[in-house]
Amino acid sequence: MNPSIRRRSILTTAGTAALTIPLLGGCVTSSGPPSSGGDAPSGAKSADNPLGVKADAPLEVVVFKGGYGDEYAIAAESTYQQRYPAAEIDHKGLQKVGEAMQPRFVAGDPPDVVDNTGAGRLDIATLVAAKQLTDLSELLDAPAFDQSGKSVRDTLLPGVVADGTFGGSTVALNFTYTVWGLWYSKALFAERGWTYPSSWAEMITLCAEIRKSGVAPWTYQGKYPEYINDPLLTMAAKIGGLDLVKAVDNLAPDAWKQPGLTEAATAFAELAGKGYVMSGSEALSHTEAQAAWCQRKAAFIPCGSWLEAEQKSVTPAGFDMVMGVVPASGALPATAVQAASSESFLVPSAAQNPAGGMEYLRILFSRGSAASFAAANSTLPAVAGATDGLTLSSGLGSVRDAVQAAGGDAFNYRFRTWYAPLAKAVDDATGELVNRRISVADWSTRIQKASDSLAKDSTVVKYTR
Repeated sequence: MNPSIRRRSILTTAGTAALTIPLLGGCVTSSGPPSSGGDAPSGAKSADNPLGVKADAPLEVVVFKGGYGDEYAIAAESTYQQRYPAAEIDHKGLQKVGEAMQPRFVAGDPPDVVDNTGAGRLDIATLVAAKQLTDLSELLDAPAFDQSGKSVRDTLLPGVVADGTFGGSTVALNFTYTVWGLWYSKALFAERGWTYPSSWAEMITLCAEIRKSGVAPWTYQGKYPEYINDPLLTMAAKIGGLDLVKAVDNLAPDAWKQPGLTEAATAFAELAGKGYVMSGSEALSHTEAQAAWCQRKAAFIPCGSWLEAEQKSVTPAGFDMVMGVVPASGALPATAVQAASSESFLVPSAAQNPAGGMEYLRILFSRGSAASFAAANSTLPAVAGATDGLTLSSGLGSVRDAVQAAGGDAFNYRFRTWYAPLAKAVDDATGELVNRRISVADWSTRIQKASDSLAKDSTVVKYTR
């Protein structure tokens, strides 16, 4: 798959996997902020129609057709059609959303809903700067579709609204909830008598034992160093806490030289230095590395919670993959997890039917819709409680348990979404670090230089948290 919008893109693109490279430099609009010009169709607002949808207004929905397919989106369209039978719905399931949508945005003729996900997706920060997106606060405050007494906002997992908020305006609503951790085969560990480590010291000790058995302790998706970055940055956040995360996101001076980050980088340099990373991992794509892991050639692999769905067709029976949290603690407890929503849905500001677009999202983000998605894709949706009552696979069950154990200690870095050049600098430097070509000091210096360069660039819109 593709690592998200943070990767979901890449990771979820199952089959298309490659790191998500934001499309669009600044060419998203030809002249001035777009809008539907106040001519957008509207109907009378009521308890049953809180967003004022015009019943016969056409609706165009564009969905990224990656690892999750688009059946879940089509199911939500069917519900929309039942409520508004006179509306004509145009559905498009695409692999290259950015490539197809860029000219539509430039021409001022975008669809009513866009699932902006996948490799080559549109750069959301650029869309925000060009005022191409609708503020979704009216949707968030509308009654939830199938949970009486709650607003849409009330039904979402922690952090989902913040993940789609830029400069105080929520312009994206992410449908899936990704948790990053370390994956292993529960069956393999039981066979060999291995116990998942509760600290990094225990991890190093266990790696020595694993290597003696002839199994490589770790592998990673070497062509996309972002994967190995995730446990490193998770460890740093657990050591240094949310102040460390905010300093990174806010492009603070010396942010990348904070002790928590250098300690985490040192830990991963040690992992590589001791030979605990499978030889040749650097040359492997995500599918190749994950296949090797499923063949028991390595004990651990870092990945987001889409892994089980992505590996579904190649995972041997009885493998029982589960996700463990990164074994580290400090300012945050050991149960803390890096988690964020992804699969980003937008309503363009120049949409012809913005009320219909938001109503479609109200249906899509209903508990029933999210539960069906979870059951079909072994993936945690962004709607709280959507997996309640479901019989979960080993992987999804472990992800759900990790989220519940973390409680309010789920955190996320925002710099990847805000500043794509910094994300690339971090990925490149970490790829060099874990292949022993640069030192920890070089790693932090290189990334800090990229961060400082962005901070000084007056042409880049800055965000803070």
